[in-house]
Amino acid sequence: MSIFVNSLHIYSIMKLIIINGPNLNLLGTRETNVYGNQTFEEYFLTLKKKFPEIDLTSYQSNVEGELINKLHEVGFSYDGIILNAGGYTHTSVALRDAIASIKTPVIEVHISNVFAREDFRHHSLIAAKCKGSISGFGMDSYRLAIESFI
Repeated sequence: MSIFVNSLHIYSIMKLIIINGPNLNLLGTRETNVYGNQTFEEYFLTLKKKFPEIDLTSYQSNVEGELINKLHEVGFSYDGIILNAGGYTHTSVALRDAIASIKTPVIEVHISNVFAREDFRHHSLIAAKCKGSISGFGMDSYRLAIESFI
């Protein structure tokens, strides 16, 4: 948490980051029957307006190593990480190890209900190292994760 003082009050601002993995840069155009028509950037502006008291940032990469680097970068200074690892959820031991290596709590998020999809999506390699998992609520899965940190 960041702390600042004015003449009358001490304020602390919660710092959260949403980290999105592969193919989530295509939200709004990718498989709209599963993920909807809204881009992440549009929804992120909605989140920033809904939670003005939170220092909320986002990051997206299609590259596993870049996601790991970002987890290492913010994993000791932020109050919470909301991670949608996309397909890496089901395949990446390296992301699991990165989450286990940091102090900041991580909430795993999925837009779709992964349990209503293909069998390989039913298992998450990262879930056991996360504070919790949220899936199936569309873009509102991110809002629910933010609310869980509050």
